[in-house]
Amino acid sequence: MPQVTVIAGGVGAAKFLRGLVELVDPSDVTAVVNVADDFRLHGLAISPDLDTVTYTLADQVNPETGWGRVGETWTVMEELDRYGGATWFSLGDRDLALHLYRTQRLSEGASLSEVTAEVVRSHGLDVCVLPVSDAPMATKLMVDGQHIDFQDYFVARRHDVAVSAVHFEGAATARPAPGVLEAISSADVVVVAPSNPIVSIGPVLAVPGVRDALAARRDSVVAVSPIVGGAALKGPAARLMVELGHPSSAVGVAGLYREVVGTLVIDLVDEDLAPDVVTAGPACAVADTIMSDPQRAATVARSTLAAVGLEV
Repeated sequence: MPQVTVIAGGVGAAKFLRGLVELVDPSDVTAVVNVADDFRLHGLAISPDLDTVTYTLADQVNPETGWGRVGETWTVMEELDRYGGATWFSLGDRDLALHLYRTQRLSEGASLSEVTAEVVRSHGLDVCVLPVSDAPMATKLMVDGQHIDFQDYFVARRHDVAVSAVHFEGAATARPAPGVLEAISSADVVVVAPSNPIVSIGPVLAVPGVRDALAARRDSVVAVSPIVGGAALKGPAARLMVELGHPSSAVGVAGLYREVVGTLVIDLVDEDLAPDVVTAGPACAVADTIMSDPQRAATVARSTLAAVGLEV
């Protein structure tokens, strides 16, 4: 079985990983996950992308939203609302238990990667889930001349405001978490998941050493475009790309990834863009990239690995 490392954001990456483990032994899969969306609320350490990946792999994610827990209850949020507390970021009761545990362990001196490994094991998973760094990082977006936090932009403002710049606070001094660079260098193939190139994959590449590690093996790095037919299937990726001066297309994705990705997989509806993708930098493969259920996600994963010569 091939060893596969996946550079991951949240929902799109989680779906891809869920399909991948249908084809590859989960113990041969490593997910290197964005942590620049992490933040504190109610005094709790919250890691949205790490949790979405874990819940999805454990078949515990809410299928309607792609995040949070299935079968969730909301007693704490209802009581918090009674007191006029902050409920703009909804945290279900089961989800809160995880944040309480993470906060406790971090306060005891455990690293984020150690806590993540404990959480993953508690769900009976064999996939190695690594935060890209144990150091605090934060995505800041310039809106109306002011930097705002990612969750303010994404949740509170429903990503419905124009962004003029993006900055990854703390990235320049961060270091890759233990095992991250080894996972990139030793894998048979590295997949850049269909996540937002700007605010999901961008922070991972901003951690010193990660971009260079990918560039060093560029020919065996394959990405799946999250832009299909000029639009993002979920979230603000397409809008952000336009606002920051990139085409909202698979060609725009190819341009962003040209230094680190050797092959870009684009959707069937974008087949006519293949020559322009190649001109932008990577080789191009065309396949169905819609992951509406785990079976279709497995098909996308199979096509992605096949694009760099791995048959599973």
